Amino acid sequence: MRLFPRSAFARTVALIAVLLLINQLVSYVMVGLYVVKPSMQQVSSVVARQVQGILALDQWLSEVELDAEHQQRLVERYTQATGIRGVNVEDALDQGLANTTTYNFLSAQLSDLLQANTEVRISQGDVYRVWLRTENLPGYWLTLELDSFDEARFSPLLFYLVLIGGLSVLGGMVFTNWQNRPLKSLEAAAKQIGSGEYPDALAERGSTEVIAVTRAFNQMSQGVKQLEQDRALLMAGISHDLRTPLTRIRLATEMMPPAEDYLAEGIISDIDDMNSIIDQFIDYVRSDTSADNEQQNLNYLVEDVVAHVPDSWHSKIEVIYNDMPNVPVREISIKRVLLNLLENAERYGHHKVLIETGYDTERRMAWFKVCDDGPGIPAAEVEHLMQPFTQGDKARAMKGSGLGLAIIKRIIERHHGRVLLGQSERLGGLCVRVELPV
Repeated sequence: MRLFPRSAFARTVALIAVLLLINQLVSYVMVGLYVVKPSMQQVSSVVARQVQGILALDQWLSEVELDAEHQQRLVERYTQATGIRGVNVEDALDQGLANTTTYNFLSAQLSDLLQANTEVRISQGDVYRVWLRTENLPGYWLTLELDSFDEARFSPLLFYLVLIGGLSVLGGMVFTNWQNRPLKSLEAAAKQIGSGEYPDALAERGSTEVIAVTRAFNQMSQGVKQLEQDRALLMAGISHDLRTPLTRIRLATEMMPPAEDYLAEGIISDIDDMNSIIDQFIDYVRSDTSADNEQQNLNYLVEDVVAHVPDSWHSKIEVIYNDMPNVPVREISIKRVLLNLLENAERYGHHKVLIETGYDTERRMAWFKVCDDGPGIPAAEVEHLMQPFTQGDKARAMKGSGLGLAIIKRIIERHHGRVLLGQSERLGGLCVRVELPV
């Protein structure tokens, strides 16, 4: 599993998110050190002075001679003025001391300010109450109600930090998506060119670097398109020009004396092979587009091709049909694929040919395969034989141009499918499986 994102969009968003996270953490620490901590120190200083006042009052009462009534009235008036009350341990437990939380930070600060070991606790409720016990006043807890001491006031800081971070990441995502939109158009156009289609020139928009890449891509696309057109025109011209002398040679051959029939048959056979090669050249440079596709059932196409195979073929063809949905294909091209596969099976097989169709529901791929009982193709030569002008049977190199599998691969790739070559489990020879997306 890769933790580091691979796409430029994800990397940019991740970079923005990490930088914002670091910024938010630093901001939170800075606020804590330079805003919250000084405020808490001020609170601690105020509380410490009030406690010192109570200690001073307690010491003064112990030094002067006042009756109990006057002492009680003085203590009550001081308590009302400062808000600090002193309760013994039992009363403190009755008033909720057990449900309080100890704050070590405040305890340490007040211990330093009072020069005595001090424990600070805070109880949360409708009113925040500070509980304080110091060794200078043993046996008592001092309580102080602080209406303004509300830790919930610190939560808006965290909320605003999270909100700012979230909005920044969202803005970064929108900006990055806008920046990457021309790149997505480039990707889609490159895939179209790879499948044999030539899209219109892309709009030059985005940053200067993206505009430069788009302009170069448009120039490359036009160059590839022109090259493909020139090649098709060249092949068509050569094929057309060759057919005229071939026709004259055939006509002259048929007018040869009967005594030279054996020579005439050989020449006519060679002319037929040359015409077949010319047809393969034309098929290879033919340009089919997805706009020509129609919904077809592969079972019907297979049945049509098998029904029109030449009677001179010696192989016995067996067909196994399975249910499948319609597939967007160009009928003529797929029939050309089937016919090429059957011609190869007839040429290199012995006596049997098996055709089977099917549908892969998980991958949503319709498929058909053509298998023969010939010698097959070694696995190491599969990729080589898919290239133009290559043949597996060197002894029969004079037959065909080596474009059969290349034409099949080219047509299927333009249908966004794939061609798989292997060994037939049933017949033992070559098995070619063609998959087309539904």
